[in-house]
Amino acid sequence: MSFTIIEQATPRLHRSELAVPGSNPSMFEKAARSAADVIFLDVEDAVAPDDKERARANIVQGLNDIDWGTKTMMVRINGLDTHYMYRDVIDIVEACPRLDMILIPKVGVPQDVYAIDMLVTQIETAKARTKRIGFEVLIETALGMANVEAIAQSSKRLEAMSFGVADYAASTRARTTVIGGVNRDSGVLTDKDAEGKRDYYWTDPWHAAQTRMLVACRAYGLRPIDGPFGDFGDPDGFIAAANRAAVLGYEGKWAIHPSQIALANQVYTPSEAEVTKARRIMEAMAQAAREGKGAVSLDGRLIDIASIRMAEALLAKAEVIQERAG
Repeated sequence: MSFTIIEQATPRLHRSELAVPGSNPSMFEKAARSAADVIFLDVEDAVAPDDKERARANIVQGLNDIDWGTKTMMVRINGLDTHYMYRDVIDIVEACPRLDMILIPKVGVPQDVYAIDMLVTQIETAKARTKRIGFEVLIETALGMANVEAIAQSSKRLEAMSFGVADYAASTRARTTVIGGVNRDSGVLTDKDAEGKRDYYWTDPWHAAQTRMLVACRAYGLRPIDGPFGDFGDPDGFIAAANRAAVLGYEGKWAIHPSQIALANQVYTPSEAEVTKARRIMEAMAQAAREGKGAVSLDGRLIDIASIRMAEALLAKAEVIQERAG
């Protein structure tokens, strides 16, 4: 029904999501002291097959022994198509009360999420676990994108989706250069001008996929998160990619290197000007309500109930960021 109000996922600050290999525990303390909102300790792609068991043990020890503060702590498990996955879930969820979320890679169909949900639910019941585990899924295959709307409705544990551009490019056979970057061959020519000259404009090859995943997330109350930008020596490229996703409505972006954390936080933190404008919108609408008006103009532009919703969301995010900083 069109009037159904979709329940929103557990609210979490999610501007930056730092990837930390589970096979390199020397990085854990530094990650804990970083400004990342979310950290995922990885036992999947960043870990070689021979190191999987050691990485799993490192993650259990790290989650239990290190003070991670108020960060959201997540583990990226191995895919359901591997024999590592079930031990990742059992060993880590059973032993780590600090764990907040599980990142499920290469999700292709809703049943993938159901399988992990079933396993986690049994562990929580058996261990009388008081903190409920949330899920984030990686949409990084053509199959996952084809089923993204169904996946978005697959579990009450689901909180967020990340767009995994590298594996997505491989799955769709896209021609890519830098992970998450653009390609000079993706562009359009203008018509010829009076002198016969034409301009060439680069386009974003990931726009359609990012938009589709975003719509699925927003339709079903999830947080849309942009994935990695591979060239961590190119901060301008990272910011450009983060801005493109932010304009669409994304809430945050991965950091595959500590230097990208501040960049992601910068892009996904509302500016002082935005916060000020949101407050003015709320004040103007409050005045309109007192006067019995449904809409009012501010700075020569119409604002209405939709304006309130956007302003409320922005101010709520700014308040959480302020609390975290203070």
